[in-house]
Amino acid sequence: EQLLEFMHQLPAFANMTMSVRRELCAVMVFAVVERAGTIVLNDGEELDSWSVILNGSVEVTYPDGRTEILCMGNSFGVSPTMEKEYMKGVMRTKVDDCQFVCIAQQDYCRILNQVEKNMQKVEEEGEIVMVKEHRELDRTGTRKGHIVIKGTAERLTMHLVEEHSVVDPTFIEDFLLTYRTFLSSPMEVGRKLLEWFNDPSLRDKVTRVVLLWVNNHFNDFEGDPAMTRFLEEFENNLEREKMGGHLRLLNIACAAKAKRRLITLTKPSREAPLPFILLGGSEKGFGIFVDSVDFGSKATEAGLKRGDQV
Repeated sequence: EQLLEFMHQLPAFANMTMSVRRELCAVMVFAVVERAGTIVLNDGEELDSWSVILNGSVEVTYPDGRTEILCMGNSFGVSPTMEKEYMKGVMRTKVDDCQFVCIAQQDYCRILNQVEKNMQKVEEEGEIVMVKEHRELDRTGTRKGHIVIKGTAERLTMHLVEEHSVVDPTFIEDFLLTYRTFLSSPMEVGRKLLEWFNDPSLRDKVTRVVLLWVNNHFNDFEGDPAMTRFLEEFENNLEREKMGGHLRLLNIACAAKAKRRLITLTKPSREAPLPFILLGGSEKGFGIFVDSVDFGSKATEAGLKRGDQV
């Protein structure tokens, strides 16, 4: 497992699935070249393995005089095919103690081609928009399905409200944890969720996404006026559709995650109305909450929002 974790950090293995890395680790062998300037491969030499540099660096000098430096994490050698392939250029170590892992051509070809058979590619208008891998969680074959490996930003977002495989139960949590790396704004997700909420068949799934989002990443909403308005609009939608149970869960989540803060507002005159409406009190039997805030008011600018408890 330690070797598997180390391999995950190397560029050569970055786009491989965990199952592929595990199988490659089971058949790889280590090689060490102690001296700098040692020839590793000659021009025209038949290749018989796929290798990755673990330590040090090598230099490849091509027949036309060009040179290329390969460093830790870079790979060289055969493609995933059993056809004969030959080295182009001369490869020499640049430093002492160069270390490599090598995988025989037959093993490399077998593992990668087997994985290709387990892949399911989703196409739209002739373009691959998502790739899934078949996995089995036990040997009985009862817990099996496809796990999402990669996809376009649009397709990954859409998958939030699709059926998820038994082997990929945390897709929503994984998406909410990583979407910032491929989307420029959380409102790209928010707008889609509001749109999908209008479809009665998707409302429960959309609500589950929002509840997980608020529970796990409430900082996405705090301090972001657009996301605050999204949350208020979503609450209004739940109220409109009489989804009281879901609305209570959302309010509980917001109350549990919200941070205590001090807001100071100054009225232009004693007679000026407050730019917000309060709800509750002792006569109602529960605390005092902000029911609504005038859009664009000083209260909005100060960060006061619906659901805040005074």
